[in-house]
Amino acid sequence: MVHPLRLGMVGGGRGAFIGGVHRLCARMDGQYELVAGALSSDPQRAKESGADLGLAPTRVYTSFAEMAAAEAKRPDGIEVVSIVTPNDSHHAIARAFLDRGIDVICDKPMTTTVEDALDLVQTVRRTGLIFGVTHNYTGYPMVRQAREMIAAGELGMIRVVQVEYVQDWLTTKLEDTGQKQAAWRVDPTRAGAGGCLGDIGTHAHNLAGFVTGLAVRELAADLSRFVPGRRLDDNVHMLLRFENGARGMLWGSQVAPGNENGLRLRVYGDKAGLEWSQEHPNQLRFAPVGQPPRILSRGGPNLGQAASRATRIPSGHPEGYLEAFANLYGDLAEQIRARREKRAPDRAALLVPTVEDGAQGVKFIHAAVESSAKNGAWVDMQLKLR
Repeated sequence: MVHPLRLGMVGGGRGAFIGGVHRLCARMDGQYELVAGALSSDPQRAKESGADLGLAPTRVYTSFAEMAAAEAKRPDGIEVVSIVTPNDSHHAIARAFLDRGIDVICDKPMTTTVEDALDLVQTVRRTGLIFGVTHNYTGYPMVRQAREMIAAGELGMIRVVQVEYVQDWLTTKLEDTGQKQAAWRVDPTRAGAGGCLGDIGTHAHNLAGFVTGLAVRELAADLSRFVPGRRLDDNVHMLLRFENGARGMLWGSQVAPGNENGLRLRVYGDKAGLEWSQEHPNQLRFAPVGQPPRILSRGGPNLGQAASRATRIPSGHPEGYLEAFANLYGDLAEQIRARREKRAPDRAALLVPTVEDGAQGVKFIHAAVESSAKNGAWVDMQLKLR
């Protein structure tokens, strides 16, 4: 009998959105049990949030430092921690748990500075611990199908990559209304150097690299703040040059009325093209040169191993955001168990974005900010992972 991994959480208390998503998705396959948390920086809210979730009062902490120290000493202490706080605290929290031998699942962007990101890379490499970054869109079956098709050469040499992630929820100055999720995302002291860029542009960048297997070599960016008085960007346009010579464009916006959560990827090679949209996640459009385009469906016949493994229910029954997110938690559970059992993990569970991917995402933010400050000059995206 396989017992659930003992999970702790930092952040995600009352009033938070993403913490509830993480908890639900961690439970979906029965691989985790939430047993401890430092759920808010406000002590009273932390205690109330712990009570809401049925945690033992002795395992509801008022700070992540207290939680890391206490849980590391317990024989039944947490085995993995999920970090769902605003960006500025990720590095300190991750280090507190990594330094005590506890595996980490961290929301994106991983840190607010490249230096802190590289520090986490070195810490994970030194300790051998598991570190996953929740770029959850990589968990969709048809995203994994697209990745497998490209790796198998079905599109041929990749020439063009178009990716966009557009929303409309910050079209007005929502941060001035007391809306918690808006307030910290436009605050450079909490979100870091990128607003829309860090919040959703990083997802678009990660998705393009995950599916194509290509790294961005350099970029030219134009960041805008369309809402008067806003301190961070709310719209991003950029050109991309990939390592194999492919060219790309990325558009991220949170001020595009009529767009709810429009993540879309198009990839074109010399043999075929494909297209995927997050709002219609169960289909992948595949267009070989000289042939009629065809629609591949999640759960349908002739899909690859990666998509089949990530699929829970038969075709025609929609799967979406929560299931994709849960796929990352399931894959990380396999990696964590394998590390603890001193065995090689199932290779199919290694698709979760890593600490190195997280560092590349942080570099992406800072390269884009630098480029925009230089009036769209091309900036090198190379990151030396020592």
